[in-house]
Amino acid sequence: MPLICSDESGRMPRLAKAADIADMPRWARFSVLAGLVALAACQTGMPGTVAESGFQPSDRPVTVDNFSANSRLAELARAQHPRILATYGGEYSDPKLERMVAKVVGSLTTVSANPTQTYRITILNSPNVNAFALPGGYLYITRGLLALANDSSELAAVIAHEMGHVTANHGLARQKLEAEEGLATKVVSDVLGDSPVAKAALIRNKLRLAQFSRNQELEADAMGIKSVGEAGYDPYAAGRFLQSMSAYTDFRSVSGATDASLDFLASHPNTPQRIELAQRHARNFGPPGIGRRDRDSYLAGIDGLLFGDTPDEGYVRGNTFLHPKLGIAFSVPNGFVIDNSATAVTATGPGDMAVRFDGVQLDPNRSLTDYIRSGWVAGLDDASVRQTIINGNEAATAEARADGWRFSITVIRAGAQAYRLLTAAPAASGSLSQVAGAVSGSFRVLSDAEKASLKPLRIRVVTVRPGDTMGSLAAQMMGVDRKLDLFKVINAIGPAGNVSAGDKVKIVTDR
Repeated sequence: MPLICSDESGRMPRLAKAADIADMPRWARFSVLAGLVALAACQTGMPGTVAESGFQPSDRPVTVDNFSANSRLAELARAQHPRILATYGGEYSDPKLERMVAKVVGSLTTVSANPTQTYRITILNSPNVNAFALPGGYLYITRGLLALANDSSELAAVIAHEMGHVTANHGLARQKLEAEEGLATKVVSDVLGDSPVAKAALIRNKLRLAQFSRNQELEADAMGIKSVGEAGYDPYAAGRFLQSMSAYTDFRSVSGATDASLDFLASHPNTPQRIELAQRHARNFGPPGIGRRDRDSYLAGIDGLLFGDTPDEGYVRGNTFLHPKLGIAFSVPNGFVIDNSATAVTATGPGDMAVRFDGVQLDPNRSLTDYIRSGWVAGLDDASVRQTIINGNEAATAEARADGWRFSITVIRAGAQAYRLLTAAPAASGSLSQVAGAVSGSFRVLSDAEKASLKPLRIRVVTVRPGDTMGSLAAQMMGVDRKLDLFKVINAIGPAGNVSAGDKVKIVTDR
């Protein structure tokens, strides 16, 4: 759920022009549409704005060893650490989980290509599946990644890959190349302007930078698999987890398709190529089946792991968003997919339609119609501003139009708080009024009983009993859509896979 921000200290930003998104891929277009109404005068706590003065890295993340106080690389990373925590929801603290991760890290450091390098591992409180490294040994793993992995060897493959980036100084090398490419881009733009020759030169620069990054990833893959194998883990784990990440990406995709233009300039190699190369590196250690996986100890470590949104952000349950702390809820039509981020709740739907929901603090004596007319909506149709009541709550609605796009704006006051709903659609769409009306009309205040009943989702490890099937196990999952598909993805079960009595599997539940 977004931060609740005050607009009393500054004027709200205007709506971005729809022309700015005309050339974007369809999927990326929504991220701009969703930001057409921005939060104003709201910096504290936003990603990238955490004050660094007096910052001390937390003592809670798993620490293999202490950094040298004079390490220049560690100082560079330390300056970015608070921004990363702000962007990814802070640290996720779980002593049992941290001990499990520390055990894996300890095994890898014994075979590290750079035995003098020390590392600091932070588990980030984010449902995103991600891991990355900063120069100096700062490594980051999200709880979303830990929920997706299925054994210690897969976790080892991820951590060893990030250690490879640190050992090879990829962070500094990329920083240097980006600076060079930035200078080259400026020179090309200054000399050649917007000519076709300039555009071709800029594309070549982007390709060179992307290829450099792809080479970095492949180098880190090779170094990581070598470390995993030498540490005694299953070297084929890297390929398995790459496949799991690909399956999860497909599961999360609204359409199941990808934009080829994104792969063309992607900063990572395509997944099939990485899997093929990972298996080739693994064969240097022997055929599949070698090395340890430590599946039972890994599953014991992640049992109870938070899955999805935190209570502070609210919960997505199907096509409904519910926030127990704010005490509000709203729904989107079937076919829309909700994304709950730290800055706003957004949803994408058919026909390039998009919805954004956030909160704003207003003077209780200020009328909502006056607020809508205060200048933060570009292309506002002033005659469309209306005062109304939605499920017993004071509200105001309006419409706007800008460069081929139409917008429906609703502001609702619930108690001492005001909330904003923006629905956007192409001008030719005939569904804007219907969708916007359904979304705003669904807004309601939760009862005390409803707030008390909302619980966060967690990973639970269960043992397959005789007679259990994938369908019956998936049916036990709570608060998620496409239960069987998700069950297969988080347990890395392929199209021809199945479960057997005695197996341990993961389910998602609020119990």
